Amino acid sequence: MSDQRQRLQVLSAGIFSLILVLGVARFSYTPLLPLMQQQAGLGIAEAGWLAAINYAGYLSGAIIASLISDLVLKDKLYRVGMVVAIVSTALMGMSTDVTVWAVSRFFAGLSSAAGMLLGTGLILNWLIRHNHRSELGIHFAGIGIGIAGCALAVALMSQWLDWREQWFAFTVIGCLLLYPALRWLPPPDSSGLTKTGQKLVDKPPSALFMRIFMAAYFCAGVGYVVSATFIVAIVDRLPGLGGQGTLVFMAIGIAATPACFNWDLIARRTGDLNALILAAVLQIVGILLPVVVGGLVATVFGALLFGGTFIGMVSLVLTMAGRYYPTRPAKMMGKMTLSYGVAQIIGPAATGWLATQLGSYNAGLYMAAAVMLVGTALLMILKVVEKRDAAAALDVARYAQT
Repeated sequence: MSDQRQRLQVLSAGIFSLILVLGVARFSYTPLLPLMQQQAGLGIAEAGWLAAINYAGYLSGAIIASLISDLVLKDKLYRVGMVVAIVSTALMGMSTDVTVWAVSRFFAGLSSAAGMLLGTGLILNWLIRHNHRSELGIHFAGIGIGIAGCALAVALMSQWLDWREQWFAFTVIGCLLLYPALRWLPPPDSSGLTKTGQKLVDKPPSALFMRIFMAAYFCAGVGYVVSATFIVAIVDRLPGLGGQGTLVFMAIGIAATPACFNWDLIARRTGDLNALILAAVLQIVGILLPVVVGGLVATVFGALLFGGTFIGMVSLVLTMAGRYYPTRPAKMMGKMTLSYGVAQIIGPAATGWLATQLGSYNAGLYMAAAVMLVGTALLMILKVVEKRDAAAALDVARYAQT
């Protein structure tokens, strides 16, 4: 097999794994949420807590990923996670007990971390070792395809299947995705060398850089999770937009599919931090458009902005993490995701509580936009810290030469 053909196969394994763990196991909950509220008696507050529990599972997976350095063990856990994604999806249709759903959502979160962190780390490690560009834009297209695909699937299946049957249908789809996700990702190489014999060396950022970076990523997590979890329910309750939530969710997925590749190109020209700042500003606009402007056109445009930016931010951050730690990329990815994961627990729970108190999800969107504004300011501060660290490193290098 030629090197380029193998590269495409490895990236395809990543795409299918993300469609499985995020599209099927995780994000199918979003378009199915209104249906479960109508047919299965799921309440608003319970819906928020189920989303929070899902992100608690994701956070637990991030902790595990941050503690593991052995590539072989990461590979085994990645493969177990793919199977767990299918089991957790099937479990959703087997009961109307909120406790059972909570167990399902927790393990779905764990499987999401396996694909998003362990799988992404393994793929980035493979790319670096084989002297390919260390960018994940093509790989992360799987998230957008997963979001758009599950939204389209729900829109089509709702004409014939109830909420329970749709969970079982997603289980079957997950089984089809399992083969390429497992078969096309080769076993990891733990030699510590590239294909051409160069030694991989970690170049970690300063402690101050990491603290600010994690705080900014926490803000990005809040900005992402409110819309990602509740957008279908939010849109369906806006004046004149009843029944349009699934269409808007599909728009998010369509915009997210090419977004990571686009942000890779932007980052090459502007630098990673400038690209992150631009993405954050556009995401704030996308979050606010449905409630500030209103109407289907503004809401769909906001969804396109949101979909085109949130996954770009994730891709850029995780790619940066992999470049700092090429020998163990999932380690820093896991640490960054800890802050993102905490936000994903707090965000849905807070939004569900606000919706219960105020009778509307709108306050959750305003909260998400405000937190994103703080995150944008932190990214600007991070640019100053990066310049300071670069100058300090240069001084050390000059001193060592004298």
